[in-house]
Amino acid sequence: MLQNDFAFQGLGPDTLIRALETLEVYPSSGLLALNSYENRVYQFSTDNHQRYVVKFYRPGRWSLEQVLEEHQFTQELADEEIPVVAPLRIHGKTLHEYEGYHFCLFPSIGGRAFEPDNLDQLERLGRQIGRLHAVARAGTFHSRETINYQQFVCESVAELQQSELIPDSIKTAFFAILEPLAKRLESTPLNDFSTQRLHGDCHIGNILQRDDQLTFVDFDDCRTGPAIQDLWMMLNGPREEQTVQLDALIEGYEEFCSFDKSELLLIEPLRGFRIIQYMAWLSKRWQDSAFQRAFPWFAEDRYWENQVLALKEQFAALDEAPLRLGF
Repeated sequence: MLQNDFAFQGLGPDTLIRALETLEVYPSSGLLALNSYENRVYQFSTDNHQRYVVKFYRPGRWSLEQVLEEHQFTQELADEEIPVVAPLRIHGKTLHEYEGYHFCLFPSIGGRAFEPDNLDQLERLGRQIGRLHAVARAGTFHSRETINYQQFVCESVAELQQSELIPDSIKTAFFAILEPLAKRLESTPLNDFSTQRLHGDCHIGNILQRDDQLTFVDFDDCRTGPAIQDLWMMLNGPREEQTVQLDALIEGYEEFCSFDKSELLLIEPLRGFRIIQYMAWLSKRWQDSAFQRAFPWFAEDRYWENQVLALKEQFAALDEAPLRLGF
Protein backbone atom coordinates (compact mmCIF):
# COMPACT_ATOMS: atom_id res chain seq x y z
CA MET A 1 0.00 0.00 0.00
CA LEU A 2 1.03 3.63 -0.48
CA GLN A 3 1.50 4.28 3.22
CA ASN A 4 2.50 7.94 2.87
CA ASP A 5 0.14 9.00 0.09
CA PHE A 6 -2.28 10.76 2.40
CA ALA A 7 -3.31 13.27 -0.27
CA PHE A 8 -4.16 10.65 -2.92
CA GLN A 9 -1.80 12.47 -5.26
CA GLY A 10 -1.45 9.43 -7.50
CA LEU A 11 -5.21 8.93 -7.87
CA GLY A 12 -6.01 10.96 -10.97
CA PRO A 13 -8.92 10.50 -13.40
CA ASP A 14 -6.96 8.17 -15.68
CA THR A 15 -6.03 5.93 -12.76
CA LEU A 16 -9.65 5.88 -11.59
CA ILE A 17 -10.94 4.82 -14.98
CA ARG A 18 -8.26 2.18 -15.50
CA ALA A 19 -9.05 0.74 -12.08
CA LEU A 20 -12.73 0.43 -12.98
CA GLU A 21 -11.91 -1.11 -16.33
CA THR A 22 -10.12 -3.97 -14.56
CA LEU A 23 -13.60 -4.89 -13.27
CA GLU A 24 -15.05 -4.58 -16.79
CA VAL A 25 -16.95 -1.50 -15.68
CA TYR A 26 -16.78 1.37 -18.14
CA PRO A 27 -17.92 4.86 -17.06
CA SER A 28 -19.85 6.84 -19.65
CA SER A 29 -20.34 9.93 -17.48
CA GLY A 30 -17.91 12.08 -15.58
CA LEU A 31 -16.81 10.92 -12.14
CA LEU A 32 -18.70 13.04 -9.63
CA ALA A 33 -16.80 13.41 -6.35
CA LEU A 34 -19.05 12.83 -3.33
CA ASN A 35 -18.63 14.30 0.14
CA SER A 36 -16.05 11.93 1.55
CA TYR A 37 -12.79 13.23 2.98
CA GLU A 38 -11.20 10.22 4.63
CA ASN A 39 -11.47 8.22 1.41
CA ARG A 40 -12.16 9.16 -2.19
CA VAL A 41 -15.67 8.38 -3.40
CA TYR A 42 -17.11 9.01 -6.87
CA GLN A 43 -20.49 8.48 -8.52
CA PHE A 44 -20.80 7.63 -12.22
CA SER A 45 -22.98 5.96 -14.84
CA THR A 46 -22.14 3.31 -17.42
CA ASP A 47 -23.17 2.81 -21.04
CA ASN A 48 -26.03 0.56 -19.96
CA HIS A 49 -27.40 3.31 -17.71
CA GLN A 50 -26.33 1.66 -14.45
CA ARG A 51 -25.33 4.05 -11.68
CA TYR A 52 -22.48 3.16 -9.33
CA VAL A 53 -20.35 4.59 -6.56
CA VAL A 54 -16.67 3.68 -6.34
CA LYS A 55 -14.77 4.06 -3.08
CA PHE A 56 -10.97 4.23 -2.88
CA TYR A 57 -9.71 3.60 0.65
CA ARG A 58 -7.17 5.93 2.18
CA PRO A 59 -3.87 4.04 2.03
CA GLY A 60 -2.59 2.81 5.37
CA ARG A 61 -5.71 3.67 7.41
CA TRP A 62 -7.21 0.18 7.73
CA SER A 63 -5.70 -3.22 7.25
CA LEU A 64 -7.15 -5.40 4.50
CA GLU A 65 -8.65 -7.64 7.20
CA GLN A 66 -10.44 -4.65 8.72
CA VAL A 67 -11.82 -3.54 5.36
CA LEU A 68 -13.07 -7.04 4.60
CA GLU A 69 -14.79 -7.20 8.00
CA GLU A 70 -16.59 -3.99 7.09
CA HIS A 71 -17.75 -5.61 3.85
CA GLN A 72 -18.79 -8.82 5.60
CA PHE A 73 -20.78 -6.89 8.20
CA THR A 74 -22.73 -4.89 5.62
CA GLN A 75 -23.44 -8.03 3.65
CA GLU A 76 -24.80 -9.77 6.76
CA LEU A 77 -27.11 -6.82 7.29
CA ALA A 78 -28.22 -6.82 3.66
CA ASP A 79 -28.89 -10.58 3.82
CA GLU A 80 -31.30 -9.90 6.71
CA GLU A 81 -33.01 -7.18 4.65
CA ILE A 82 -31.63 -4.32 6.74
CA PRO A 83 -31.49 -1.33 4.36
CA VAL A 84 -27.76 -0.77 3.90
CA VAL A 85 -25.51 -0.18 0.90
CA ALA A 86 -23.16 -3.17 0.68
CA PRO A 87 -20.26 -3.45 -1.79
CA LEU A 88 -20.82 -5.46 -4.93
CA ARG A 89 -19.06 -8.78 -5.39
CA ILE A 90 -17.25 -8.72 -8.74
CA HIS A 91 -15.05 -11.57 -9.96
CA GLY A 92 -15.72 -13.22 -6.60
CA LYS A 93 -14.38 -10.31 -4.54
CA THR A 94 -15.66 -7.13 -2.91
CA LEU A 95 -12.22 -5.53 -2.44
CA HIS A 96 -10.00 -4.81 -5.41
CA GLU A 97 -6.54 -3.32 -5.95
CA TYR A 98 -5.01 -1.17 -8.66
CA GLU A 99 -1.60 0.51 -8.55
CA GLY A 100 -1.47 0.28 -4.78
CA TYR A 101 -4.99 1.60 -4.16
CA HIS A 102 -7.69 -0.65 -2.73
CA PHE A 103 -11.22 0.06 -3.83
CA CYS A 104 -14.75 -1.32 -4.00
CA LEU A 105 -17.89 -0.69 -6.01
CA PHE A 106 -21.39 0.02 -4.69
CA PRO A 107 -24.77 0.44 -6.36
CA SER A 108 -25.75 4.11 -6.36
CA ILE A 109 -28.71 4.63 -4.03
CA GLY A 110 -30.70 7.81 -4.42
CA GLY A 111 -31.91 9.81 -1.46
CA ARG A 112 -31.23 12.78 0.75
CA ALA A 113 -29.72 13.08 4.18
CA PHE A 114 -32.20 12.12 6.89
CA GLU A 115 -33.54 15.16 8.73
CA PRO A 116 -35.81 14.08 11.59
CA ASP A 117 -38.24 16.89 12.25
CA ASN A 118 -40.77 15.01 14.35
CA LEU A 119 -40.87 12.28 16.95
CA ASP A 120 -42.53 9.77 14.62
CA GLN A 121 -39.48 9.92 12.36
CA LEU A 122 -37.15 9.42 15.31
CA GLU A 123 -39.16 6.42 16.45
CA ARG A 124 -38.93 4.99 12.93
CA LEU A 125 -35.18 5.56 12.97
CA GLY A 126 -34.98 3.85 16.36
CA ARG A 127 -36.68 0.79 14.85
CA GLN A 128 -34.15 0.72 12.01
CA ILE A 129 -31.18 0.95 14.39
CA GLY A 130 -32.78 -1.73 16.57
CA ARG A 131 -33.05 -4.04 13.55
CA LEU A 132 -29.43 -3.32 12.66
CA HIS A 133 -28.25 -4.05 16.20
CA ALA A 134 -30.23 -7.28 16.43
CA VAL A 135 -28.18 -8.59 13.52
CA ALA A 136 -24.95 -6.98 14.77
CA ARG A 137 -25.19 -8.78 18.12
CA ALA A 138 -25.27 -12.17 16.42
CA GLY A 139 -21.58 -11.90 15.45
CA THR A 140 -18.32 -10.26 16.48
CA PHE A 141 -15.50 -8.29 14.91
CA HIS A 142 -12.04 -9.79 15.12
CA SER A 143 -9.99 -7.10 13.38
CA ARG A 144 -12.03 -3.90 13.63
CA GLU A 145 -11.18 -1.51 16.44
CA THR A 146 -13.01 -1.00 19.74
CA ILE A 147 -14.06 2.35 21.16
CA ASN A 148 -11.42 3.11 23.77
CA TYR A 149 -9.94 5.98 25.73
CA GLN A 150 -6.38 5.50 24.47
CA GLN A 151 -7.20 5.96 20.81
CA PHE A 152 -10.08 8.43 20.99
CA VAL A 153 -8.65 10.71 23.68
CA CYS A 154 -4.98 10.09 24.53
CA GLU A 155 -3.75 9.83 20.95
CA SER A 156 -5.96 12.74 19.93
CA VAL A 157 -4.61 15.00 22.67
CA ALA A 158 -1.06 14.06 21.63
CA GLU A 159 -1.88 15.04 18.03
CA LEU A 160 -3.28 18.40 19.14
CA GLN A 161 -0.30 19.08 21.38
CA GLN A 162 2.04 18.96 18.40
CA SER A 163 -0.34 20.69 15.97
CA GLU A 164 0.86 23.98 14.49
CA LEU A 165 -2.69 25.01 13.62
CA ILE A 166 -3.72 26.18 17.09
CA PRO A 167 -3.00 29.92 17.32
CA ASP A 168 -0.33 30.85 19.90
CA SER A 169 -2.70 33.37 21.47
CA ILE A 170 -5.22 30.61 22.23
CA LYS A 171 -2.97 27.66 23.13
CA THR A 172 -2.83 28.37 26.86
CA ALA A 173 -6.60 28.65 27.24
CA PHE A 174 -7.20 25.71 24.92
CA PHE A 175 -5.00 23.22 26.73
CA ALA A 176 -6.09 24.56 30.13
CA ILE A 177 -9.50 23.01 29.45
CA LEU A 178 -8.61 20.21 27.01
CA GLU A 179 -6.20 18.44 29.36
CA PRO A 180 -8.51 18.44 32.43
CA LEU A 181 -11.38 17.22 30.22
CA ALA A 182 -9.21 14.43 28.87
CA LYS A 183 -8.22 13.44 32.41
CA ARG A 184 -11.86 13.43 33.45
CA LEU A 185 -12.81 11.20 30.53
CA GLU A 186 -10.22 8.65 31.61
CA SER A 187 -12.66 7.39 34.23
CA THR A 188 -15.36 6.60 31.64
CA PRO A 189 -16.45 3.05 32.63
CA LEU A 190 -16.58 1.57 29.12
CA ASN A 191 -15.46 -1.83 30.39
CA ASP A 192 -18.54 -2.05 32.63
CA PHE A 193 -20.89 -2.40 29.65
CA SER A 194 -21.64 -5.04 27.06
CA THR A 195 -20.24 -4.35 23.62
CA GLN A 196 -21.32 -5.30 20.12
CA ARG A 197 -20.68 -4.54 16.49
CA LEU A 198 -21.72 -0.99 15.57
CA HIS A 199 -22.13 1.29 12.60
CA GLY A 200 -19.78 3.48 14.62
CA ASP A 201 -20.52 6.81 12.94
CA CYS A 202 -24.29 6.78 12.96
CA HIS A 203 -25.31 10.39 12.38
CA ILE A 204 -27.94 11.86 10.08
CA GLY A 205 -25.42 12.40 7.27
CA ASN A 206 -24.92 8.64 7.04
CA ILE A 207 -28.62 7.86 6.70
CA LEU A 208 -30.31 8.38 3.35
CA GLN A 209 -34.04 8.97 3.11
CA ARG A 210 -36.11 8.22 0.04
CA ASP A 211 -39.85 8.29 0.52
CA ASP A 212 -40.38 6.11 3.61
CA GLN A 213 -37.12 4.18 3.25
CA LEU A 214 -34.15 4.89 5.53
CA THR A 215 -30.85 3.43 4.30
CA PHE A 216 -27.61 3.26 6.29
CA VAL A 217 -24.45 4.16 4.37
CA ASP A 218 -20.72 4.51 5.07
CA PHE A 219 -19.67 1.78 7.47
CA ASP A 220 -16.05 2.91 7.21
CA ASP A 221 -15.90 3.51 10.98
CA CYS A 222 -17.73 0.35 12.05
CA ARG A 223 -16.27 -0.94 15.28
CA THR A 224 -17.08 -2.62 18.59
CA GLY A 225 -18.60 -0.67 21.46
CA PRO A 226 -21.72 -0.04 23.55
CA ALA A 227 -25.05 0.22 21.73
CA ILE A 228 -25.59 3.83 22.79
CA GLN A 229 -22.81 4.92 20.40
CA ASP A 230 -25.20 4.42 17.46
CA LEU A 231 -27.97 6.40 19.15
CA TRP A 232 -26.63 9.43 20.98
CA MET A 233 -25.61 11.41 17.88
CA MET A 234 -29.29 11.76 16.98
CA LEU A 235 -29.87 13.90 20.09
CA ASN A 236 -29.62 17.67 19.91
CA GLY A 237 -30.92 20.83 21.51
CA PRO A 238 -31.69 21.58 25.18
CA ARG A 239 -31.74 18.76 27.70
CA GLU A 240 -35.53 18.64 27.78
CA GLU A 241 -35.70 18.19 24.01
CA GLN A 242 -33.02 15.51 24.07
CA THR A 243 -35.01 13.57 26.64
CA VAL A 244 -38.08 13.56 24.40
CA GLN A 245 -35.97 12.60 21.39
CA LEU A 246 -34.35 9.78 23.34
CA ASP A 247 -37.75 8.43 24.40
CA ALA A 248 -38.85 8.23 20.76
CA LEU A 249 -35.62 6.55 19.63
CA ILE A 250 -35.60 3.92 22.36
CA GLU A 251 -39.32 3.19 22.03
CA GLY A 252 -38.73 2.24 18.40
CA TYR A 253 -35.41 0.53 19.13
CA GLU A 254 -36.87 -1.84 21.71
CA GLU A 255 -39.36 -3.23 19.21
CA PHE A 256 -36.42 -5.20 17.81
CA CYS A 257 -33.60 -5.06 20.35
CA SER A 258 -33.31 -4.73 24.11
CA PHE A 259 -31.59 -1.62 25.45
CA ASP A 260 -29.54 -1.38 28.65
CA LYS A 261 -30.74 1.90 30.16
CA SER A 262 -27.62 2.18 32.29
CA GLU A 263 -25.73 3.02 29.09
CA LEU A 264 -27.33 6.48 29.20
CA LEU A 265 -24.55 7.62 31.53
CA LEU A 266 -22.13 7.13 28.62
CA ILE A 267 -23.75 9.76 26.38
CA GLU A 268 -21.81 12.81 27.57
CA PRO A 269 -18.45 10.99 27.92
CA LEU A 270 -18.83 9.64 24.39
CA ARG A 271 -19.69 13.13 23.18
CA GLY A 272 -16.46 14.29 24.81
CA PHE A 273 -14.55 11.50 23.05
CA ARG A 274 -15.94 12.62 19.70
CA ILE A 275 -15.27 16.34 20.18
CA ILE A 276 -11.61 15.69 20.96
CA GLN A 277 -11.15 13.05 18.27
CA TYR A 278 -12.76 15.24 15.61
CA MET A 279 -10.34 18.11 16.20
CA ALA A 280 -7.38 15.72 16.10
CA TRP A 281 -8.70 14.07 12.93
CA LEU A 282 -8.81 17.42 11.11
CA SER A 283 -5.36 18.32 12.39
CA LYS A 284 -3.88 15.00 11.31
CA ARG A 285 -5.37 15.21 7.82
CA TRP A 286 -4.78 18.93 7.27
CA GLN A 287 -2.06 18.42 4.65
CA ASP A 288 -4.66 16.72 2.44
CA SER A 289 -5.91 19.50 0.14
CA ALA A 290 -9.44 18.06 0.28
CA PHE A 291 -9.57 18.89 3.99
CA GLN A 292 -8.33 22.43 3.46
CA ARG A 293 -11.03 23.01 0.85
CA ALA A 294 -13.79 21.47 2.95
CA PHE A 295 -12.86 22.89 6.36
CA PRO A 296 -11.19 26.29 5.75
CA TRP A 297 -12.42 27.56 9.11
CA PHE A 298 -10.27 24.99 10.95
CA ALA A 299 -7.21 27.24 10.64
CA GLU A 300 -9.01 30.37 11.83
CA ASP A 301 -8.68 31.88 15.31
CA ARG A 302 -12.46 32.00 15.73
CA TYR A 303 -12.77 28.23 15.40
CA TRP A 304 -10.31 27.60 18.23
CA GLU A 305 -11.91 30.27 20.40
CA ASN A 306 -15.25 28.52 19.95
CA GLN A 307 -13.64 25.18 20.76
CA VAL A 308 -12.44 26.50 24.10
CA LEU A 309 -16.07 27.33 24.92
CA ALA A 310 -17.30 23.96 23.61
CA LEU A 311 -14.79 22.07 25.75
CA LYS A 312 -15.82 24.04 28.83
CA GLU A 313 -19.47 23.27 28.15
CA GLN A 314 -18.65 19.59 27.70
CA PHE A 315 -16.72 19.50 30.95
CA ALA A 316 -19.75 21.00 32.72
CA ALA A 317 -22.07 18.49 31.04
CA LEU A 318 -20.15 15.64 32.68
CA ASP A 319 -21.29 16.98 36.06
CA GLU A 320 -24.96 16.80 35.12
CA ALA A 321 -27.11 13.79 35.88
CA PRO A 322 -27.39 11.40 32.90
CA LEU A 323 -30.41 11.67 30.66
CA ARG A 324 -33.32 9.49 31.77
CA LEU A 325 -36.07 7.91 29.78
CA GLY A 326 -39.50 9.33 30.38
CA PHE A 327 -41.34 6.03 30.01
